[in-house]
Amino acid sequence: MALTVDQVLALAPDPAAAAAGRKLASGSSWQSLGESSAAYWGECRGSAVYQVRVDRGDLASKCSCPSRKFPCKHALGLLLLAAGKPLPETAAPQWVSEWLEKRNAPKPMAKAGTPDPQAQAKRSEKRAERVLAGLDLLDLWLADLARAGLATLDESSFARMAARLVDAQASGLASRVRRIGELVGGAPSWPSLVLDELGLLALLSHAFRRLESLDAPLRNDLRQMIGFTMEKEEVVAAGDRVLDAWAVIGQQAYEDERFRSQRTWLHGAQSKRTALVLQFAAGRAAFPEALLPGSRIDAELAFWPGANPQRAMIFERHAVHPSFGDRLPGFDDAESFLSEAANALSRQPWLDRLCCPLRAAVPFSSQDGFLLRDAKGAVLPLSGLDHWKLLALSGGRPVDVAGEWDGRRLYPLSAIANGGFHSLRSET
Repeated sequence: MALTVDQVLALAPDPAAAAAGRKLASGSSWQSLGESSAAYWGECRGSAVYQVRVDRGDLASKCSCPSRKFPCKHALGLLLLAAGKPLPETAAPQWVSEWLEKRNAPKPMAKAGTPDPQAQAKRSEKRAERVLAGLDLLDLWLADLARAGLATLDESSFARMAARLVDAQASGLASRVRRIGELVGGAPSWPSLVLDELGLLALLSHAFRRLESLDAPLRNDLRQMIGFTMEKEEVVAAGDRVLDAWAVIGQQAYEDERFRSQRTWLHGAQSKRTALVLQFAAGRAAFPEALLPGSRIDAELAFWPGANPQRAMIFERHAVHPSFGDRLPGFDDAESFLSEAANALSRQPWLDRLCCPLRAAVPFSSQDGFLLRDAKGAVLPLSGLDHWKLLALSGGRPVDVAGEWDGRRLYPLSAIANGGFHSLRSET
């Protein structure tokens, strides 16, 4: 796999690690550099000599340095070196071979105890009672808001309601309430946005009370939105498994004081399906899967079951390719995308975001903000305040753009201009 500099930097856990990796991307700091079809390796001289190795299959790395960031600056420096020019092809040293053998060795099966069906049923019953009690509180709170009016709202009232839902073991619902609270007092149109979201919240509460009368896919969605989780084994058993060549067309990372999260959008060449891979990491730990924007992976994905399944996990990865081509897979005009979005929302009305890859569109700035015009002249508004990089890549000419659609605006994540892939990825 031939990497690009942008793809390597997309692996950095933070800007500081990326900058430090760039400084190490010269041969003067390295010795014993080498590569094979399976790995890159080298020894980096610093305050000590650190042994660095990277598995070319999934770009996992190991370094003898004490850094708690993954990948560390040494691994990033080694990958940037490999992206610049091929490393010497030599036999892997023992410390690389042993690491690869250990990684590829079959994992022992975990021994699971036999669950007590009666105890499980009792716990499920108690949780169901807590969730329904939490929904009762939510309905009363929504009724009070309707009587008092939106002018009385503040973010703290949403925080208090979210805390009650957490106590009711409805963590998913609590997260949704907190997100609505963050809209209060924001954009000039916030009352309309909040009202729409409160309506969906009420619909979710009422739908969950009629859970048994709904189709199985929608029941799965509702349970997940309330906060009932599915183990990976359950996802594999209950959801679709799709083997395809998946283009990594967009990625967005977020972080708070303790955790980082990453959303990656994939598009299947044969299935034409869009997949959303959600990943989480504590601190500066690496995400479980290295997914490089602009690359293509041959893999089997397992989708969470639902009325409009889009969240997926990588069940089995077969090969990684540096590029999926010089055009984005996607829609030729906004009307085609919006029609597809309407169909998705008719099946699952609580979808927060959809992936929108739009081909041959022209970004431009107006007094109404940034906009994207398709080949037929239709316009989609862009969210965010700074899209000058996208405009510079376009230069007034059509480009392929992939972004996240929230039902009102599109947030660009990547673009293909002049045959090259460009990530517009940012961390918020």
